[in-house]
Amino acid sequence: MAHYLVTGAAGFIGAKVASLLLDDGHTVIGVDNMNHAYDVRLKDWRLAQLKQRPGFSFDQVDISDRQALFAALEGQRADGVINLAARAGVRPSVQDPRPYVQTNVLGGLNVLDWCRVQGVPKLVQASTSSLYGLGNPTPFQETADITRPLSPYAATKGASELLCHTYHHLHGLDVTVVRYFTVYGPAGRPDMSIFRFIQWVAEGRKLRLYGDGTQKRDFTFVDDIARGTVMALAPLGYEIINLGGDRPASMNDVIGKIEALLGKTADVERLPPAPGDMPATWAKIDKAGRLLGWEPGTALDEGLEACVAWYLQERSWARQVETDD
Repeated sequence: MAHYLVTGAAGFIGAKVASLLLDDGHTVIGVDNMNHAYDVRLKDWRLAQLKQRPGFSFDQVDISDRQALFAALEGQRADGVINLAARAGVRPSVQDPRPYVQTNVLGGLNVLDWCRVQGVPKLVQASTSSLYGLGNPTPFQETADITRPLSPYAATKGASELLCHTYHHLHGLDVTVVRYFTVYGPAGRPDMSIFRFIQWVAEGRKLRLYGDGTQKRDFTFVDDIARGTVMALAPLGYEIINLGGDRPASMNDVIGKIEALLGKTADVERLPPAPGDMPATWAKIDKAGRLLGWEPGTALDEGLEACVAWYLQERSWARQVETDD
């Protein structure tokens, strides 16, 4: 049995990662500031599931507050840290970049420093496919140029990667950076397309589509992402690894699949492309297979079916979750 710290434990990916670690018999210290970047009812729902599990403890704390973070973790030890606490999302970062710098850069630095002070042997740092920007050939490879991000969100995640490498070089911290590609699944973030589209079609609301719908995303099911993240706890030195579905789908295709699952037609409102959005993402995942033995296991049709089933089961409150920009 090992002891792990999971930041962002009430988040979409964080809750699933914590659950997998608990399934494996480990203990998990979860921290999350429970902010209102999106409807907190989803975070409350995920956290309630975790609090029922033996071996899980939780502190509500903001990783960007170094003093509060260190105080909350006083006397704790960890065999590894998975840093999933972040401000995520391209469009909101364009409107207000400051919280992204605060959490993703300063908060990431505080987590790294806690690892240094405590002698933690392993850190897994969550990053994003948004770093690949424009101009890189697809499928995106980990060695691609990431120096031209299109959004403050991507820029801050790139900065956190650079800090990780610095701490590896200076302090010998074993770090694996995992770059996620369009994660979706039950109880997903309501600022992401899958949750929104399902809610809007199910409730007969306008489906706001940025761009013409031909833009493609490498949708990756949350269970596959969580499994890869836990596997990334293996000692590797310093590595950057893509975790993606490897089968991009257009937004138009996704809308059609959701319509079929719900038996309803979407009322699509077409809007101009959003600033900072990428036209396509697609992960090259050979490295994940080689170093971790990981590959995605959930097809898009199967994953969307699970999302719709969850929404219908939790519809009494999920229909009220805020999905406006």
